[in-house]
Amino acid sequence: MEPLVILVVIGGLWALAYLRVSGRAWLLGTGTILLFVSLSGVLGGTCLFLLWILVLAICALLGHPTLRQRYVSRPLLEKFRQVLPAMSDTEREALEAGSVWWDGELFSGRPDWKQLLQEPAPQLTREEQDFIDGPVDELCRMLDDWKITQEDFDLPPDIWAFIAKHRFFGMIIPKEYGGLDFSALAHSTIVMKIASRSVTAAVTIMVPNSLGPAKLLLQYGSQEQKDHYLPRLARAEEIPCFALTGPEAGSDAGAMPDRGVVCRGEFEGREVLGIRLNWEKRYITLGPVATVIGLAFKLFDPDHLLSEEEERGITVALIPADTPGVSIGERHFPLNIPFHNGPNYGRDVFIPLDWLIGGQEGIGQGWRMLMDCLAEGRSISLPALATGAGKAAARYTGAYARIRRQFNMPIGYFEGVEEALARIAALTYQMDAARTLTLGALDRGEKPSVVSAIIKYHLTERYRQVTNDAMDIQGGSGICLGPNNYLGRIYQAIPISITVEGANILTRSMMIFGQGAVRCHPYVLKEFAAAQAKHDGEALRCFDKAIFGHVSFLLSNMARSLFLGLTRSLFSAAPTEGPNKRYYQYLNWMSASFALCADIAMMTLGGALKRKERLSARLGDVLSELYLASAVLKHFENQGGRDEDLPLLRWALDDGLYRMQESLRSLLRNLPIRPLAWILRILIFPTGLPFIEPDDRRGHEAARLLLRPSDARDRLTAGIFTSTDPALAVGRLELALALSEKVAPLEKALTDARRAGSISGKTMSELLAQGREKGVITEEDAGLLQEMEALRRQVIQVDAFDKIGKGRRKGPAARKRASKK
Repeated sequence: MEPLVILVVIGGLWALAYLRVSGRAWLLGTGTILLFVSLSGVLGGTCLFLLWILVLAICALLGHPTLRQRYVSRPLLEKFRQVLPAMSDTEREALEAGSVWWDGELFSGRPDWKQLLQEPAPQLTREEQDFIDGPVDELCRMLDDWKITQEDFDLPPDIWAFIAKHRFFGMIIPKEYGGLDFSALAHSTIVMKIASRSVTAAVTIMVPNSLGPAKLLLQYGSQEQKDHYLPRLARAEEIPCFALTGPEAGSDAGAMPDRGVVCRGEFEGREVLGIRLNWEKRYITLGPVATVIGLAFKLFDPDHLLSEEEERGITVALIPADTPGVSIGERHFPLNIPFHNGPNYGRDVFIPLDWLIGGQEGIGQGWRMLMDCLAEGRSISLPALATGAGKAAARYTGAYARIRRQFNMPIGYFEGVEEALARIAALTYQMDAARTLTLGALDRGEKPSVVSAIIKYHLTERYRQVTNDAMDIQGGSGICLGPNNYLGRIYQAIPISITVEGANILTRSMMIFGQGAVRCHPYVLKEFAAAQAKHDGEALRCFDKAIFGHVSFLLSNMARSLFLGLTRSLFSAAPTEGPNKRYYQYLNWMSASFALCADIAMMTLGGALKRKERLSARLGDVLSELYLASAVLKHFENQGGRDEDLPLLRWALDDGLYRMQESLRSLLRNLPIRPLAWILRILIFPTGLPFIEPDDRRGHEAARLLLRPSDARDRLTAGIFTSTDPALAVGRLELALALSEKVAPLEKALTDARRAGSISGKTMSELLAQGREKGVITEEDAGLLQEMEALRRQVIQVDAFDKIGKGRRKGPAARKRASKK
């Protein structure tokens, strides 16, 4: 009888924790369990009496709000305030920026999958699709990336004019100001398509539509500023740039040395109250051609002309580039991708106060402005560029692997190449899934700051992986630059996307979990807010509610992790009974395990976790993989749940689950408190490590999707520039792949005949002649094979030059030396 009672007690307490019941339900459930123990007779009278006294005392203490707050919550609040890590204003504003969305569900330990699946799939409007099929496609056909990157080092004048005419710089500007007023999905799709043709053109177009004056003006500008600038920006009469990064302050905005001082000065012939500015900025995209500069600086008011505060914080102003004292430096040259990028400087530049974005009300709000806008811009531009590169590699390197032959067979059929093709295909599917899921949220009004960091980091890293794999497959054709090399400039541009809008190392090690732990956790931000509240009574009430909710949350995730680990999540709820049910169940398990580890790490390390960047990064990796896996499942449903796409989904999810497992293992191996790490290992993986990397069968199925024309291949690579123009390298690849399907049976017939000894030719012309003579193929068949051979020769050819660099323009320094001579 005693083992049964023990089992019922443990099971009852576990059920209360697993179900994450309310405090009242805990009290009622505990009382019911104690009553069962009493009736079972397993305890003697004295022990039973003492147990009742103990339980009733605890219930009275925890169940009475006044007693609980006085004797439990107040001491905890005082202790919490002592260990609360110091937080700068910039860190606080970064934490408060944006909104919490699906990332909060993943942090909950029990995500609501029905909520995710019920969200509508993002769709382009008819107007947006017409623009993509019209001006965007026309622009792609006009672009000659070799000429842009090797000869002109700039977009030619007709391209600049075309961009201005069709208002490419005004995609986010409302129609009332002359813009296109496109959705985030359209913005991303346009950048993605152009990026598959020319990274230089894509970067030039995406910058004014992401972190730039237009976005800041729309959200924070005065009506007068909107009326003046937005129509000009939409028509490209004004070219904008945004000057944030400087030599002494990149990721650490708090160290920004650029200063503005409130003072009186002369403006347009009269004395006004304004700001005297000095700054030095670099890496500013469009800076060398900008007519208006968005400038971030620290503002000071030493003479108290505006208020009693001397330090007014980071502030943003719009400054015409021809303002006296502004200097535009010469161009940087970012890895042979010659979008305009360069430094600018200001020396004693005087501006009126109404040049501040939002006027005087915008003083000190600059970092908040940047965080809000960057959270959205980071979600669109670079993920679009990365996905465009992945789709191009999937479509065209897949075609190359089918056309290029070695040892009398397409190189794509070799298992080593197949392994790389599988990664290209599945990671591209994952990138597109994450891109579209996030864009749908943006178009519904979300500003998911943590998610924006996740997809910026992981999509650009997958861009790196996919392009490296494509380079390995392309071999010599990938490394020899020239008009026929579609991949070389995409490869060269990888570090640019890795570096800008938050360097990837810092994004992974500091931003994703560092921000997500506080922002997405259901209770931590509330505890922080309560600890910093000025009114003690309100602080205690809020902290009391948050801390006991947090305790229930922790106990629930302990119970859920153990149960899901013991059962391998077999009985976990899933929103579908289809082929993906087990993936939903596995993700429930990983979500609970992640939430548990995150809580334990924060509780035991406190503020030190911010300095334990590798631990923070591993937790961020798990959160990121949970998001990417969610996106893949949602993307599969959005595209109709087609069986042909299952190889891509399964490879991506197998890979994601394995990465989560290994990140958790690495986290537990490095937690400082070793006994706690051992306990967590038992709670999370009580039956061992379940996940393995995608197996060879999965890889074979995913790779084969790239080696022949199909609807699945078209869905995977939808949205990039395609052509069947034989004058273009990508056009020849498309033509050759289509023809390869027609001639495959003919090639097999010739191969079989040679093996049987009926023909013995060494060259293609000999084989064709003998094949016709022996009746293996017809005259028409021979014509198709000759056409295929000619196309294959064109596809595998690489560019050659009489003189490398001939006709290259001299740089500024060389022109100066020449002029002196």
